[in-house]
Amino acid sequence: MGTVGDAEKKPTVVFVLGGPGSGKGTQCANIVEHFGYTHLSAGDLLRAERKSGSENGTMIQDMINEGKIVPSEVTIKLLQKAMQDSGNDKFLIDGFPRNEENRAAFEAVTKIEPAFVLFFDCSEEEMEKRILNRNQGREDDNIETIRKRFKVFLESSLPVVKYYESKGKVQKVDATKSVDEVFEAVKVIFTPKDEKVKHHGCAIL
Repeated sequence: MGTVGDAEKKPTVVFVLGGPGSGKGTQCANIVEHFGYTHLSAGDLLRAERKSGSENGTMIQDMINEGKIVPSEVTIKLLQKAMQDSGNDKFLIDGFPRNEENRAAFEAVTKIEPAFVLFFDCSEEEMEKRILNRNQGREDDNIETIRKRFKVFLESSLPVVKYYESKGKVQKVDATKSVDEVFEAVKVIFTPKDEKVKHHGCAIL
């Protein structure tokens, strides 16, 4: 049994999920700036570890070369280390958990349940359009690849969203709107309840 002290030390974790091109990165940067969270991207941490040349990094590189999926525990350890090193206690974890197995492993290893999941809901058409506009000339962003990535997202990550939805822990944002409009919706989610009351008169219609 953990003591009360243990409970207080647990960091606040928000999982940020959304398909490729849903604008997660842009909004995470806004949340960091306005609400003091630390943004951790599972993909960035894995890439950095691979480049570091550490034993762990070499193993990750070998697995990726062989087309294998990096075990959840490896990603979770990198996330835990980044959380400890940051000195912060509020984290946005972006692009993780990618599937149910990631989710179960994260809770089992860290003993942390997310405060909530921030889900950027965006249609496939809109995401396709954005990625093609954004990455002209990047060969991995042709229509086929985008559709594959989107399919993987639907098959793997949506069950995670559904799981947390069943626990009342999903905050869904309509990500098809402009960056500013999306951030207005995000701000409402992150603003403490007592402050919301003060701003009630200036809701954006």
